[in-house]
Amino acid sequence: MNELNSIAELDDAFNRSTVGPVLIFKHSRTCPLSDTALDEFREVLDRLDCDHGLIVVQAACRLSDEVESRTGVRHESPQALVLHRGQVVWHASHSQITADVLERELGVTRQS
Repeated sequence: MNELNSIAELDDAFNRSTVGPVLIFKHSRTCPLSDTALDEFREVLDRLDCDHGLIVVQAACRLSDEVESRTGVRHESPQALVLHRGQVVWHASHSQITADVLERELGVTRQS
């Protein structure tokens, strides 16, 4: 799993999104719901070869705040975002994060 820990790594994820979609997942180590959503995220990674980044909020709080600043999407955790062409094209949080939904949203983005 590709964990993001620095602004440079976040910059790289945004740059990679100009080539194809990048799935970003914000995870909280202290939230049981986040553990469930992380399992869903991992399931998508097992099913698809997709570009992705994981932000562990407790380890990279500044990075999580930077995502909010760049995208305008209010921080929540767990939270999933799909970046495409440098923009957030989809996002969800909490129980809205399921493997099926993530896979569908990535598929839509790959086709556009």
